[in-house]
Amino acid sequence: MPLTTADTAHEMIPSPVIAPPVPVTTDSKVDARSAATDFLQIESIVLNLDASLRVHARAHFFSWTQGLLQSLIRHELLICALCHGKPPAFRADGFSMTTPDPSTFSDLFLRDAAVAPTLLKAWEERRYQPVIFDCSPANPLGNGAFTRELDRLGANQLLVHGVHDADGRAISMFVFACRPASVGPRQAYLAQLLAPSLHAAWVRTQLQRRAENGGAGERSQGGNILTVRELDILKWIYLGKSNFEIGAILKISPLTVKNHVQKILRKLNVVNRTQAIGKSLELRILNP
Repeated sequence: MPLTTADTAHEMIPSPVIAPPVPVTTDSKVDARSAATDFLQIESIVLNLDASLRVHARAHFFSWTQGLLQSLIRHELLICALCHGKPPAFRADGFSMTTPDPSTFSDLFLRDAAVAPTLLKAWEERRYQPVIFDCSPANPLGNGAFTRELDRLGANQLLVHGVHDADGRAISMFVFACRPASVGPRQAYLAQLLAPSLHAAWVRTQLQRRAENGGAGERSQGGNILTVRELDILKWIYLGKSNFEIGAILKISPLTVKNHVQKILRKLNVVNRTQAIGKSLELRILNP
């Protein structure tokens, strides 16, 4: 018997029901703003890297770090430190548009024995990743003159990063003093990105300064102001020896060593052993 239309319809497999597509809501304005922000940040990074290549003197370094670099890492003060030897001796300089005498901060950075070694140790313990310090009353930097001045400046959040060599010895360290809650993962990433350019630019300023000061003449003058005995003691200080240890090595009393050290500090116009090492390295009195 032939199938009727109804029977045919009954035996047909029903077509699957296709649900209408779920509309995807996209905020085009938000996407456009995000893309524009990303582009501007990339452009700013490129401009900063380019600007760093034109730094050859301290004035250039100041103009770059206190101008264009502020678009990436906003800071009130930048301390740049070169590290020499093990244990390290530091040479530092300060840059700021908000304080009339940033060299005060670099001097305090060196004089406060807890500051530079503590920051360096924290950076090393984080396997040379950027470190963010909040200078609270219980912070490991203590409550010395450096942290008190930072608090007076209103810049008690520190971003610390630098450059090290293949043996894991720190070569340079950069400390950005920022206003509270203004430093986070983005600024830490940018510090990693910019550290090699900061280091190269900073080193070029030191070479230029040495050339302007008449490098060879200054080295000769520096070497002549210390006696042979004082130079011997200075070398042992550089190697981290105490007055007692130096006395035992040179077969003189610790008190005699202490007197020699005081003469070295006066002749180099510095206030402590760490600064004496930094100054003697700068003058090429020491050649490690």
